[in-house]
Amino acid sequence: MFHEPRFWTALAFILFFVIFGRKIWPALTGYLDARADDVRRDLDEAARLRREAEQMLEDATREREKTLAETQAMIANSEAEAAALAERARRESEEAAARYEKMARDRIDAAQRAAIREIQECALQIAVSATREVVASQLSEKPEVASSLVEKSIASLPDALRRSAA
Repeated sequence: MFHEPRFWTALAFILFFVIFGRKIWPALTGYLDARADDVRRDLDEAARLRREAEQMLEDATREREKTLAETQAMIANSEAEAAALAERARRESEEAAARYEKMARDRIDAAQRAAIREIQECALQIAVSATREVVASQLSEKPEVASSLVEKSIASLPDALRRSAA
């Protein structure tokens, strides 16, 4: 047994701790306690950070839901406004089309009245010309009828003037 290296190694290890154990033990336990305190502080810090992260996640989730609700409300409002604008544009275009149609009908009616007036004036001129020709030919052929007609016309002139003045 004294020739075994394991024996001497174990003996040296035991003697080392017996001789230096009182000085090494407090330093070793102090180091291990300090290390345990550091680990505890790190764990506490990690737990605190986790709680903060969870709180931030909850806040962000609430904010996201609130923003989503606001966005959906804005979309619904925008759709309603777009529908109202489309309806108003449709109504205005129908009103404008009705106005243009009425204006076109009025123009057609005015053109029709002008054409009728023009035709009537032309017919009147033709009738007056024909009457002149007939009267002139009758008066030139029968002078006694002409003088009688002139006398009747002069006699009825004051009545005609009064009627036209009234």
